[in-house]
Amino acid sequence: GVRLVQSRPDLRKPGESLKISCNTSGYPFRKYWIAWVRQMPGKGLEWMAIINPEDSETKFSPSFKGQVSLSADRSLTTVYLQWTGLKTSDTATYFCARRGAGGEYDFWGQGTLVIVSS
Repeated sequence: GVRLVQSRPDLRKPGESLKISCNTSGYPFRKYWIAWVRQMPGKGLEWMAIINPEDSETKFSPSFKGQVSLSADRSLTTVYLQWTGLKTSDTATYFCARRGAGGEYDFWGQGTLVIVSS
């Protein structure tokens, strides 16, 4: 079946860089966009951005544009979310999710907890 498996939790210091991953399997990787969604502690889900693995076209929420970057590795069927200068406010759990044919998010990763603390 379809699986989205994310990288392990990570603890970083402010200003550091980080790249988290979402490895996909069980379906044609190039055919489905993958989104990243943030959940800050005690808060709801926030849609960040989405990438088309076919050509790496990316669309961002205005809140996240310029704050993060997305990439896709077709040989590894994996998508990535990257920061170059982490802030303490980036502390959150980040989820990847596959956008289905009808626009719904039908499969989700388990989440990656990122803690940014000095």
